[in-house]
Amino acid sequence: MSKTRAITLGAGTLTAALVLAGCSGGSDSGSGDGEDVTLTLATVNNGQMKDMEQLKSQYETENPGVTVNFQVMEEADLRAAVTADVASQAGQYDIVTIGAYEAPQWGSNGWLVDLSEPLGSDADYDLDDILPPVRQALTVDDKLYAVPFYGESSILMYNKEVLDAEGITLSENPTWEEVSEAAAAVNTDDMAGICMRGKPGWGDLFAPLTTVIQTHGGNWYDEEWNATVDTPEWKEAVTFYKTMLDESGQPDPVSYSFNECLTAVKEDKAAMWADASVAASLLEAEDSPVAGKMGYAHMPVDETDESGWLWSWNLAIPETTQNQDAALDFVKWATSKEYQQLVGEELGWSLVPPGARTSTYSIPEYEEAAAAYAPITLDVISAVDPVQPGVNPQPWIGIQYVSIPEFQDVGNQCAQMIADYIADRSTVDEALQSCQAVAQKAGDAQKG
Repeated sequence: MSKTRAITLGAGTLTAALVLAGCSGGSDSGSGDGEDVTLTLATVNNGQMKDMEQLKSQYETENPGVTVNFQVMEEADLRAAVTADVASQAGQYDIVTIGAYEAPQWGSNGWLVDLSEPLGSDADYDLDDILPPVRQALTVDDKLYAVPFYGESSILMYNKEVLDAEGITLSENPTWEEVSEAAAAVNTDDMAGICMRGKPGWGDLFAPLTTVIQTHGGNWYDEEWNATVDTPEWKEAVTFYKTMLDESGQPDPVSYSFNECLTAVKEDKAAMWADASVAASLLEAEDSPVAGKMGYAHMPVDETDESGWLWSWNLAIPETTQNQDAALDFVKWATSKEYQQLVGEELGWSLVPPGARTSTYSIPEYEEAAAAYAPITLDVISAVDPVQPGVNPQPWIGIQYVSIPEFQDVGNQCAQMIADYIADRSTVDEALQSCQAVAQKAGDAQKG
């Protein structure tokens, strides 16, 4: 499960941190002196992580003297805070929640603890149970730098009752044209036909939009790292995305990301939603008003067979922590088979973190509770191709992101440009030309 690639630092906060990166203040041990330990965990504001925060008291009860403080942030804020802290080795966090984008790069830079041996040598933890595609994305040169709390692809979610009322039946592998037509047919003044992310941010708007671009034949770069943003394929995909939102989307789409669309679907303010597969577990939760009403399909396509992404939210330990043993113990607990049982028993089986462990899909209670979406989630995760997700080959591994350090800055800048177009503050040509210039600068840094 080795993935070898030279990682170099690029623009933004990472460049500024280079001066400090060689001065590690890390420790190989925890407190080790019998004193109480307080762990600071930075994490993203979503339902699965809130569940972990809710259940941490169980861990603290079983481990007297250990307190785990959660710092919960919105996705963009989390990335900015954790990137700055880990890259500069400030040591504010003992455990960080990072994506599949950051883990291999930060691990290669020596910023994260190698978890291969401590997890691999623990038979009870069963490292081999981690889903292979997800584990591979977190591994460089056979070193595992993070472990998945949950993994996901992206799928189409739709209210069956709403579509049935209009006589609409979606295929399991729909096209974007099919979905756009369905959205227009069910769109009303009170309910959007579809909700899609429009909030600026490479992990917000560009998570789904990049997959739309890739299945329309576009991509960020060609094999020689020439930016390909100002191409007909990009223009077609981005124009399609905006047109669908204009005709059938939610009001003020540039204020919507994952949580906002989740709320819209739950509150019957949106009939369809194409986004992270983990959302299905929240839509089917016992307290969800749309539980049992939802249907699920593969992410819509145009020119490719699949267009789902591959992502995981993972727990990692910065090298700078002074509480490495305690941090490792909590990471083991939060990503263990036992934790999944705890979630099911305490919060409901539909809320068990998906896409991380193979054994999850053979838990009888989970199979029953997640019958509507678990099989298709596993199917999509297994079907996507992070080596070549689009029509043409690419010089990096990844679907909804480009695995270079500069991409955070490129994606954030370009997302704002596209959001301005979606909000009618610019034209598509202006947005793509400006994004092309930003992307090409980063592409030039990869050449040679």
